Amino acid sequence: MSAPYKKVFWAAGFGWMFDAMDVALLSFIMVALRQEWGLSGEEAGLLGTGNLVGMAIGAMAGGYLADKLGRKPVFLLTLVLFGLASLASAFATGFIAMLLLRFVMGLGLGAELPVASTLVNEFAPAEKRGRTVVLLESFWAVGWIIAAVIAYFIIPEYGWRVAVLLGAAPILYALLIRKNIPESPAFKPSTERVPLEKLLTSHKRETITLWSVWFAIAFSYYGMFLWMPSVLVDKGFTMIQSFQYVLIMTLAQLPGYFLAAYLVEKWGRKQTLASFLFMTGIMAYAFGESSGTGTLLVTGALLSFFNLGAWGALYAYTPENYPTPLRATGSGFASAAGRIGSIIAPYLVGYYSSHQYGYGFIFGLFTVVLLLGTAVLLFYGRETKEEKGPVLN
Repeated sequence: MSAPYKKVFWAAGFGWMFDAMDVALLSFIMVALRQEWGLSGEEAGLLGTGNLVGMAIGAMAGGYLADKLGRKPVFLLTLVLFGLASLASAFATGFIAMLLLRFVMGLGLGAELPVASTLVNEFAPAEKRGRTVVLLESFWAVGWIIAAVIAYFIIPEYGWRVAVLLGAAPILYALLIRKNIPESPAFKPSTERVPLEKLLTSHKRETITLWSVWFAIAFSYYGMFLWMPSVLVDKGFTMIQSFQYVLIMTLAQLPGYFLAAYLVEKWGRKQTLASFLFMTGIMAYAFGESSGTGTLLVTGALLSFFNLGAWGALYAYTPENYPTPLRATGSGFASAAGRIGSIIAPYLVGYYSSHQYGYGFIFGLFTVVLLLGTAVLLFYGRETKEEKGPVLN
């Protein structure tokens, strides 16, 4: 690996890790906030939704700006933005303040993800491009594991505010790495308008496929995992037990990423993504129907394994569907389409759980959406594995 490539990979990877840590911490502090502030299920769901509305807007804006201004400056700005909002949220005194700050955090989080994946994609060696981007996505699992450890050891003893303060680390990280990240060799400064309409004209097939798959995977992921600790509490476990079990389930994410990283080069992006999406749908239904501790842990671990492996394959697949001038924009808008699903899902879980719907029904909805996304990918998506230009021009 070249020195610039290694710098970009590790810098983006740790940025991705901090992203995941902040998103995951919300799922844990929701349990604490429901107890401390007396939030209803719908209000707790709105916290997740507010964060994800910000992520949808941030994904569109971040991708567009990265194609106009460069990958590097936008990446650094997003780290500072969500780090500052995380710091401020530790001092929130009520539901409205937390909701607004989670929205601002979402702006930074949503913008950072497509920009980081595009940057790494354009530095990676052609023969390892898919594997590299999946391994980048594996930092998300590391962030979730760190968040679960923080939740298990910090929140019960020191409270949720101390845990959230740790989420401000990206501010320091951005300051440390700002001079060490090179700009993408594929980016060329231009004063021309980025032709957004090409997403739905010249690249209509790719855009419809990606938006459908992004919607399905984001709808299921944020609906399931933001509520996972709360689901376990509702199934009869204590808060500390739920944090412990989620940590165990989260550990299964890493081997899911590693298998996907191998298969995207062996099988191809499309087949790997479709297989992991399908199995995520099956495991979602199995988890929703589970009740015993052993069954919950096994199905939850397999759910984590396949769902996060699918995310890795999707991030490898998405940028390869667009040429350089549209790459970050196309990735950002695909991510934003997914955020629409992620906006809806947390609120739906809160709504249905508040109205006494069982988790078998709720997780069955995720299964249906995932299977529909798999069908669109299989029948309409194209394989991109063999398109190995130096920077995908």
